[in-house]
Amino acid sequence: MKLFLFATVPLFLISIVGMCNSKDENGSLNTNQPSAKDNFLKYCAGCHGSKMERFAGNTWEAFKAGGDLTGVMRSGLPELGMPSFEKAFTQAEMKAISDYILEMKDKKEAPVATKFPAVVRSKHQAFKIDTVAKGLDVPWGIAFLPDGDMLVTERSGQLFRFSGGKLKAIISGVPEVMAQGQGGLMDVVLHPKYKENGWIYISYSQKAPNGVGGNTAIFRTKLKNNQLVEKQEIFKAMPNSTKGVHFGCRMVFDDQGYLYFGVGERGEMSNAQTLTNHCGKIHRIFDDGRIPPDNPFVNTSGAMPTIYSYGHRNPQGIDIHPVSRRIYNNEHGPRGGDEINLVGKGNNYGWPVITYGINYDGTVLSKLTAKEGMEQPVFQWTPSIGPSSMKFVVGDRYPGWKGDILSGSLSFKYLERVHLEGGKVTEQEKLLENAGRVRHVTISPDGYIYVAVESPGIIVKLVPVN
Repeated sequence: MKLFLFATVPLFLISIVGMCNSKDENGSLNTNQPSAKDNFLKYCAGCHGSKMERFAGNTWEAFKAGGDLTGVMRSGLPELGMPSFEKAFTQAEMKAISDYILEMKDKKEAPVATKFPAVVRSKHQAFKIDTVAKGLDVPWGIAFLPDGDMLVTERSGQLFRFSGGKLKAIISGVPEVMAQGQGGLMDVVLHPKYKENGWIYISYSQKAPNGVGGNTAIFRTKLKNNQLVEKQEIFKAMPNSTKGVHFGCRMVFDDQGYLYFGVGERGEMSNAQTLTNHCGKIHRIFDDGRIPPDNPFVNTSGAMPTIYSYGHRNPQGIDIHPVSRRIYNNEHGPRGGDEINLVGKGNNYGWPVITYGINYDGTVLSKLTAKEGMEQPVFQWTPSIGPSSMKFVVGDRYPGWKGDILSGSLSFKYLERVHLEGGKVTEQEKLLENAGRVRHVTISPDGYIYVAVESPGIIVKLVPVN
């Protein structure tokens, strides 16, 4: 049973072409057009789910009540990142799309609980899957307390404490969260010296003071009697936006105690190339929010001094390489062109000037995939997998995967293992196929891999076996 109700909103309604039969220039009937089902699975399922499980909530019911989705296809939903398709389709094509979605949505069956095999044998590592938390909706972040308890953030704005696989407490004192679109209560990490200072860091989408729109913010706090106390805001991204997309949010501490984190460009592509705002950037600050004096743009007039790198679209994962100690991130491209990047001080990663992806309506965003002065990704996924968080495998519990990157796939519902050799990707493998939308992957202090999944909302632990 779910602990609460939270209406997710659609991410994007991506381009679909040729929904209905048409006539060629001679007036003859052309029957070679793809079917509505074929096109939905090809172009829409990545965001909305092959069984339409990610059309949901009050927004969907409002569309359904009207009995026709062509209006929203025609006008788009800019605040949710959905573009207009007025120029991409005829009215008849949009009507065919609408009819198919409405028909299939009515036939949608209730979700079935995920059943995992007793043992999973991957290329280099066998493991079993233990479910350690249930009843969640969209679990976003995981942090482990010294006593072994697990803090879990929910996008809707709740913070849970699990102990021994059971819900121990709902933590009070969480600030008001703007749970809009892709925003909400997001990542949670502990200070490297948590046992000494007790600081917990949480990222979330914060409403603007006037209540219109908002942006990513980070606060640090302490936990006392299952309540957040001594809350201190240490970062707030500007400008505020009414759009509900591309909040970024993942955080990581390096060996020197600097806090690195990403903020998406909030659906405004030009933000990523402009140093006068926080959006489309990776930032670096001290643990109390102060600005490191050697940040690359501290002395650049008008630039935001927290910026460490720029030209990012929506950075969703960030971690430190276990050997080189350099920073890597992954991020969402548009339709294609999801990336893994080696993050360098002051570097420009090109979005939207260079990209391996195209727009959601099929139009070209940029003809360039490379340009002098802009960094190339270590790796790019086309088609997009919808990467969520990422984590390097450390320790000795998974010798077959040691040093590899684990990255969640939201679109295709699996955990991907990526092997780096000499800074290049030499092997990929899909793990946990069809487990659900993998939102977060992390490693506990005792070296076990934990994975947070939505649809269904669970957290699983990968236990290696001989």
